[in-house]
Amino acid sequence: MTAARPRENHDRPILNPLVASAPIVWVHQSERSFHAPKKMTHIALSRTLTVAGQCIAVLVLAVMDIISSGCSDSASISEGPQVRLADLTINPGSLQPAFSSDTVNYVANVPSAAGAVTVTATPQDSTSSVTIAGTATQSLRVTLDAPPSSKAILIQLTSQSGVESTYTITVNRALGGNSDLTALTVTPGTLVPGFAPSTSAYTVDVVTEVTSVTVAATKSDPDAVMQLHSVTVPAGTASGQDTIPLNGPGTDTPVLITMTAPNGSSKTYNLTIHRAASSNNKLSELTVSVGSLIPSFTPATLNYTVNVNGFVPSMTISATKQDPNAVMSASGSVIAPPGAPTGQVTVSLQGASIEVPITVIAQDGSPQIYRITVNRSF
Repeated sequence: MTAARPRENHDRPILNPLVASAPIVWVHQSERSFHAPKKMTHIALSRTLTVAGQCIAVLVLAVMDIISSGCSDSASISEGPQVRLADLTINPGSLQPAFSSDTVNYVANVPSAAGAVTVTATPQDSTSSVTIAGTATQSLRVTLDAPPSSKAILIQLTSQSGVESTYTITVNRALGGNSDLTALTVTPGTLVPGFAPSTSAYTVDVVTEVTSVTVAATKSDPDAVMQLHSVTVPAGTASGQDTIPLNGPGTDTPVLITMTAPNGSSKTYNLTIHRAASSNNKLSELTVSVGSLIPSFTPATLNYTVNVNGFVPSMTISATKQDPNAVMSASGSVIAPPGAPTGQVTVSLQGASIEVPITVIAQDGSPQIYRITVNRSF
């Protein structure tokens, strides 16, 4: 009797090789792959399940590879510009943050006085072309807008293969904070101490005859606003002046110069104009109510004589000061205080002769005495 031929196992899964063009796994499984025949032993069933598990594992790994490949094709992490700079500088000013070839955006803050900046860009690859603010160059002076302003300066690089990258510097030009003067004069007169922008208080001495002074000042920043006594010098005008009437002799006249910078900060310069006290102790006029002066009055003549009849009982003497601020007295009494230009005294005439002194004391304290001698004839 011929021995029975072993039954071909159609339950074993057949695993096809991977297709080279894509990581796809083809799995052939019969309808009975995961169902053990009724007469299959326990060992055969375990073997079938083990093979099926291996097939599933291979399938899962293949799907994961497909997903991984898809992610790498659709997204990437930026590692900085493709065409890079080796160095980037701005003058005046400094880059914030500090330059790095990986960083493409920068800020530079410059003062109000900076009307322009120079940008210098050096590519890592010397064959790459550089354009700054639209001009093909590696160094360019760029004019800024009036403060306060912000200006973006683009630095564009192009490789020989046509790849492009752009770096940007945003330059912020601040409002000026300079409230100093660069020059200050008083005419006539001399500043004490000598002018310095950092010194804010000065005195100026002028002689008593000076009744006004002209103060001239120049701003350090023309865009500041200057209030010079009663004159306002607006932004855009560098200097200004004002003629200031002085107070009377022996007094002080204050002069304020207030500077306001474009950013609102301010500074005040204080001038004190000291007009010297008058030394004028002269009369401008001298008269008597009876008779006449001999000689006729002149300010420089100090001694006079008046002849009257012996029966004249009294005489009134009137005098006018050249300087109203002087003090005039007669017979020991003040007849014209400071501010009063004229005064008079009435003298009782007794005896054959009487002398009447009229004293004029100037602001500075210097005295002058005019004398009138009255002679009576009987």
